[in-house]
Amino acid sequence: MLRAFRSAEVRAAEEPLLAEGVPLMERASFALATVVADELRARGHLVTGSHILVLAGGGNNGGDALLAGAYLARRGARVDLVVLTDHAHEEGLAAAREAGCRIVAPGTEALIKAARYAGVWIDGIVGIGITPPLREPLAGVVDLLENERLRCPDEPIVVAADCPSGIGVDDGSLSGPHLTATVTVTMGAAKPGLLAPPASRVCGRVEIIDLGLDLPGTPALASLTGADVADLLTVPGPNDHKYTRGVVLLGTGSESYPGAAILSVGGALAAGPGMVRLDSPDTAGLVLRSYPEVVTGLGRAQATVLGSGVPATEADRLRAPLDRALEENHPVVLDAGALELLKEDYTDLPSTVVLTPHAGELAELLSARGEGLTRRDVEAAPIRAARLAATVTGATIVLKGATDLIAGPDGPVYAQPAPSHWKATAGAGDVYAGLLGTLLASIGDEVARAGRGHGRPALMAAAASWIHSEAADSARPIRATDIIARIPHAIGKALRG
Repeated sequence: MLRAFRSAEVRAAEEPLLAEGVPLMERASFALATVVADELRARGHLVTGSHILVLAGGGNNGGDALLAGAYLARRGARVDLVVLTDHAHEEGLAAAREAGCRIVAPGTEALIKAARYAGVWIDGIVGIGITPPLREPLAGVVDLLENERLRCPDEPIVVAADCPSGIGVDDGSLSGPHLTATVTVTMGAAKPGLLAPPASRVCGRVEIIDLGLDLPGTPALASLTGADVADLLTVPGPNDHKYTRGVVLLGTGSESYPGAAILSVGGALAAGPGMVRLDSPDTAGLVLRSYPEVVTGLGRAQATVLGSGVPATEADRLRAPLDRALEENHPVVLDAGALELLKEDYTDLPSTVVLTPHAGELAELLSARGEGLTRRDVEAAPIRAARLAATVTGATIVLKGATDLIAGPDGPVYAQPAPSHWKATAGAGDVYAGLLGTLLASIGDEVARAGRGHGRPALMAAAASWIHSEAADSARPIRATDIIARIPHAIGKALRG
């Protein structure tokens, strides 16, 4: 599991080591220089003779960049320094000068010339202690550099020290000028903004440098790997039968949107449940032609999925199965039309209820609860929006997107980035709802006995996101039905390791 911690937590973990005299900056700057050298070699270049531009602000972040520049200069690189503060890190600046780095004279023209000539930029302008948007004069400098990066015919390698300048390190926001990185070398631990959108889109590849920090047990944000997903999956044994493997009930599809029933049922079946029940009179015949193993009508179930393909005007038909799931404490997934029920009723939900909105649906739900957020607000700071929704509703939230964000009322937020964006296709959300229903059914009786989620629904939702994205990536070019076909492959990939 990849864990990310808030900037204040990382700084607090550094303090006792610094007090003991542990050379954290030397380790960090050497790692930064090593990544720069690796990036050059990967493109067929040597460090010797390469032209590198160090962009150094104040504080330890600027010190890391300056010391990395000194290492590279001693290895034969031509290193130019642009010092963007009157309070540069003294040790780092002295080391860079001693190693032969050239200080670029201040001014826009000199900065542009140096930027155009360098094949690598080391971004040490601002660190994890700065909250965006950047203020002048740094805002103008960063904006100029980003525009210059985009105009360069041979785009430079941008290596960010700890974080790209201008991003929201703790909340993943992008609220002003920022510099896009090719690779981010982050010190001690990942930070939430490196893994969550929109900031994660400008971080490039993230390299985490272990500095031996003693960090809190629960991260602010986490991301599951295939190995984590394998640990959450239940492999059937010799004593299992259809009821112990999990029965999922789907109230999905309608006369207007019959395909949603087929897709959600397909997603559920592909994940290997004991049984799928379908409570959708308008679509039952059509679904049975595709999936004859489905049992129609209500009955015993360990998880329920409601709302995919159900118009908001027909949401009232979902109340009975929702009430039953709540009474039994079994997990329930509310998608699409079922979210309409929450705008006025069901104001205090347990975390065993999993909501699966996209940004527009989440904005509507939060606005109905008096929060007044727009879709743009949600997209600008999705971590905050998902956490707020979990707090306001009590439910577990899956904010669907290129990176799915999963937030429960307690525990970390999970960020599950897709390896590619092929899942952005009509019906993919219906497939996800069914897939998630099956995973929740596998723990449904356990959750019901516990009487609350204890973070398990969020974990299963993150696992479903990993499987869904892996299936979509392996199925390209793609329709939603292709995702269904590849779900067993994704599960097998996780189990094989």
